[in-house]
Amino acid sequence: MPEGDTVWQAARRLHTALAGKVLTRSDLRVPRYATADLTGRTVLDVTPRGKHLLTRIEGGLTLHSHLRMDGSWKVYANGQRWSGGPAHQIRAILGTVDRTAVGYRLPVLELIRTTDEDRAVGHLGPDLLGPDWNPDKALQNLLRDPARPLGEALLDQRNLAGIGNVYKSELCFLLGVTPWLPIGALPADRAAHLPALAKKLLESNRDSPTRNTTTPSTAARNTTGRSTQGHSATGRDQNLYVYGRTARPCLRCHTPIRSADQGDGSRERPTYWCPTCQTGPTPPPGAAKPRTSNRRTAN
Repeated sequence: MPEGDTVWQAARRLHTALAGKVLTRSDLRVPRYATADLTGRTVLDVTPRGKHLLTRIEGGLTLHSHLRMDGSWKVYANGQRWSGGPAHQIRAILGTVDRTAVGYRLPVLELIRTTDEDRAVGHLGPDLLGPDWNPDKALQNLLRDPARPLGEALLDQRNLAGIGNVYKSELCFLLGVTPWLPIGALPADRAAHLPALAKKLLESNRDSPTRNTTTPSTAARNTTGRSTQGHSATGRDQNLYVYGRTARPCLRCHTPIRSADQGDGSRERPTYWCPTCQTGPTPPPGAAKPRTSNRRTAN
């Protein structure tokens, strides 16, 4: 699932292509809105809200979309070949005199009144990349259920909006604890630093096509006080500390990275950690993650 920085980049591309321009083509390929015609209306702005996209259109309308696992918005110049996937996967087309935005595999696409946006995104916590960011409120939300595993709490968009599976694993590494640690057991100094660290990671990556959590500008030291730099290898394999690095050496201590599924009983996600650098409970080797909660994680 795309994370907050990826959605922020998508919103910026769409805003640059569409904002302030009149729609000359409109095609919403979902049954409920198949007859909706937005041509002749001006696109006012495209705004990200956590992992959601809000395309606001003249006349008090908002096209709300969510990418989830496979969705994407592509922008093409007139005459450029569309390459986001086969035609049957297209869910939305918004065209102007010089650009066309095409939404592929969008699992959530709805046309709502702009005044009703709260119905679509009002459940979200403070947005790490939004104007409503409030670190104190985010921490309060996270600590509301002290027994909940840290990884699950970070993914719940009702607590804070924008963290996905990559940043969940990377944040837990930088905090020096496993994703299965009850968030109430996180040392107070690290808990206090968590919102600022999360915001720093997303802000440092929102303008980059390649996500990186290991550079000095993002996280030169983890919150245990131990250096997370000093590894000699370079290249794409060194962009992330633990995510996607199963069995490869930890960039700090060289212990092989481990992985297991973590979820809330409704959805399991691959999760990565270093068994040396991170303390806290973990599932047994080779075993499925034990069910620790029956809560659903809101997107």
